[in-house]
This record gives sequence, structure tokens and C-alpha cells, in this order.
Amino acid sequence: MTLPDNLVGNAVVSVARDWVGTPYVHQSSVRGAGTDCLGLLRGVWREVLGGEPETVPAYSMDWSEPQGEERLWAAAMRHLMAKKVDDVAAGDVLLFRMRNGAVAKHLGLQGRLGENPSFIHAYSVHGVVESPLSAPWRRRIVARFAFPEGDN
Repeated sequence: MTLPDNLVGNAVVSVARDWVGTPYVHQSSVRGAGTDCLGLLRGVWREVLGGEPETVPAYSMDWSEPQGEERLWAAAMRHLMAKKVDDVAAGDVLLFRMRNGAVAKHLGLQGRLGENPSFIHAYSVHGVVESPLSAPWRRRIVARFAFPEGDN
């Protein structure tokens, strides 16, 4: 059976918007109680696809930076479908490098498309918000992924 175009992506956006207002809590992944950016992705995965594909180890706020390892990128490559950065669709997972030369360690989910694009993310102090995907944020995108279209 063929699924309608971007059925999973639209479900991702709908579920992610239900998380808006969840406070920022490092290493958490509970809608309404607390989450960080990875926890948001994990929670949306659980609600859209079911069980998480792997257990996430404990991580520090500067995780993988001292070693210079792209751990988040590697995990995304294991479980998501890599896309070209300019191949935009609702529900895409966006991977951000917050500083030049640093590892990529922030995630968001593409919300609105078109003239006023947005993304949904858990951001320190602000919690889960839907933010404009403005030029400063777009410049930081280093990779784009889609959720798998079926069973994980």
C-alpha cells in the first residue's frame, strides 16, 4: 500500500505542535513535563512511530564537543533518512551547528513551509516553541532528515 505524500511528515508536525509549551528540561522527554531538543524528537518519534529505535545514553550539556564527535549526526544517519538541505518538507528533522567549528548538537522539526517557514524545537529557557526559520537559523542548518515512512 502506498501512503499519501508526506503522511508521516504531517503527523510529525501535528504531534510536535502538541509539545509546544513543554518546559526545557535537560535529558527529559515527557510532553507537558519537560524535554530538551533530543527529547522532543524522541517523544515525537514515540507518538508517531512507536518504540524508540535505541536507548539514548546519559549526556552532558557539552556532549561530544570535547571529543569533536558528531554523535547526534551519526545517530540521525542510523535511524532517519538523509535529505539534501534544500529538499524541504514538513516534519523534516533539522540538525543545527550552533557555532562554526563546533559539533552539530541542536535539533528541530520543520513546521511551516513557504514564505514564512518555521521550526519546532526545545530551546533552553524557552521550552518547546515554534520559531521562525529566519536567516540566522537557516545558516546553522547542516543536515536535514525525514522520519522513516513505516515501522522503525
